[in-house]
Amino acid sequence: MSQFEFGDSPRWTQEAEKKLKSIPFFVRTQARQKIEELARAADLDEITVEMVEQARLEFGQ
Repeated sequence: MSQFEFGDSPRWTQEAEKKLKSIPFFVRTQARQKIEELARAADLDEITVEMVEQARLEFGQ
């Protein structure tokens, strides 16, 4: 069972937050939610810049 409860968000590293800010503002919220879903699915408690990059590749951005 995942360590996250509904509504809990994984922590973001400073570098990952910085990378997220390079995503256009009009899709940033959706990107954040999708990246957090991927982290929860992988049972990770921290989002790294590598995860943000992986998500960008996966979503074709």
